[in-house]
Amino acid sequence: MHTQEDCLALDAADPLAPLREQFALPAGVTYLDGNSLGARPKAALQRSREVLEEEWGYGLIRSWNTAGWYDLPCRLGDKLAPLIGAAKGEVVITDSTSVNLFKALAAALKLQAENPATARRRTIITERDSFPTDIYMAQAIIEWLERGYRLELLESWDQLPQALDGDAAVVMLTHVNYRTGRMFDMRAVTAAAHEAGALMIWDLAHSAGAVEVDLQAAKADFAVGCTYKYLNGGPGSPAFIWVPQRHQDDFCQPLSGWWAHRQPFAMETSFHPAAGIRRALCGTQPIASLALVESGLDVHLQVPMAQLRAKSLALTDLFIELVERHCAGHGLELQTPRPHAQRGSHVSFSHPDGYALMQALIAQGVIGDYREPQVMRFGFTPLYTSYAEVWHAAQTLKRILEQGDYQRDAERGAVT
Repeated sequence: MHTQEDCLALDAADPLAPLREQFALPAGVTYLDGNSLGARPKAALQRSREVLEEEWGYGLIRSWNTAGWYDLPCRLGDKLAPLIGAAKGEVVITDSTSVNLFKALAAALKLQAENPATARRRTIITERDSFPTDIYMAQAIIEWLERGYRLELLESWDQLPQALDGDAAVVMLTHVNYRTGRMFDMRAVTAAAHEAGALMIWDLAHSAGAVEVDLQAAKADFAVGCTYKYLNGGPGSPAFIWVPQRHQDDFCQPLSGWWAHRQPFAMETSFHPAAGIRRALCGTQPIASLALVESGLDVHLQVPMAQLRAKSLALTDLFIELVERHCAGHGLELQTPRPHAQRGSHVSFSHPDGYALMQALIAQGVIGDYREPQVMRFGFTPLYTSYAEVWHAAQTLKRILEQGDYQRDAERGAVT
C-alpha cells in the first residue's frame, strides 16, 4: 500500500526523473493525457525558430538542400526506427496515420492478389473496437476496389483464431487499444496470421514511445503510427509508416505522388517508384511540423525503451492501486488489463458519470480525457510523469467523488 511519502521516495530514486526538465509543463497541472497529445519538448521552441527564421526566412527555397529538408522524412524515420524494432531505411515519417494505413492496406491487398496462393482471398479482419479511422480506411478501400472484398469486425480479440480461415487476406489491428489500453501479443498474433496465409498490419498509435515494440522480431508485414502522442512531436505532427526491406521491392501504394518518384525533378509524365522506403511517400512534405518531431525523438533516444517501459508499468500499477483503494464504492470499474503483458501505458476506468468526472478533474488541474461509453482515460508518459503526480491525481478523483462536486448531467462535448 503506497503512501504519499512512498511516491515522493520513488521520484527521488527515479533515474528518469531528470528527463522531465526537458519538457515545458505548466505549473499547477498534472498532465495525464500524453496518450492523446504529448507535452512539448523545450527544444521544440528553438527548433521552430530555426526553421521559421533561419531555414525558411533566410535560406528560402535553398533550404530544401542546404537545411536537409528533402531528406528529412527518411532521416527522422531512421531515428524512430530503434524505438519500434525496425532497421534503417525501413521507416519514413510522413502524412497522417489514416493516409499511411490506406497505403499499407492497399499494398498488402495487392501483394495477396498477385500471389497465386492467396489471390482469391477477400476478407480484411480487424476489431470492432479498433480506432474508428482504421475501420473507415478499410471500408473506403473496399468500396473503391469493388472486387468483392469484405470487412470482418471481431467483437472481441479471442475471436481471431476462428476468423483466420481460408478467405483471410489481411489482419489489421491496433497494438494497444485506444479506449481500454489492452495490448495484443504482437509476435503470437502475427504468427497466427501468417500461419493462416494472411498478411499483418499493426497500428502503433498508442504503442510507439510507450511500450517495447519489435516489428522485425515479430515478422510483421507493415505498421503505421502517429508521432504526436508518446513521441511528443506536436499537435497533428506527421505520422510514420514501416515497410520492411523484404517487402519494399514489391510495395505498391495508390497515392503515387511525386515525392515517391525515382526522379521527382525529371518531371516525367509516367510514375516510376523510388527504390526503398521513399516509395511510401506521396506529396511535398510539411517541413515546419515535420522538423519538430525530432525534438521528441531526441529525448526518447536518451534512454532505453526497456527502462521507459518499466517506469510506465510502475506508474500504471500505482494508479490502479491508489484508485481502487481510495475511490472504492463510488462505481468505478477498471477497463484496463492487470497483467503487464496485456497493458499499454494508459489506464481506463468507466463510470456512469465519466464525462462529468473528467470535466471536474480537468477543472482542478488533472488533465486526462474521456471516450464513449463512460470511459475516463489516464495516460502515463514515463519521460515526464512523476509518482507524486499519480498520487495527486488519485486523491483529486477521490475528493471529487466524495464531495459529489461534478455536474452529473454535463452535456457531451470535446474533451481536452
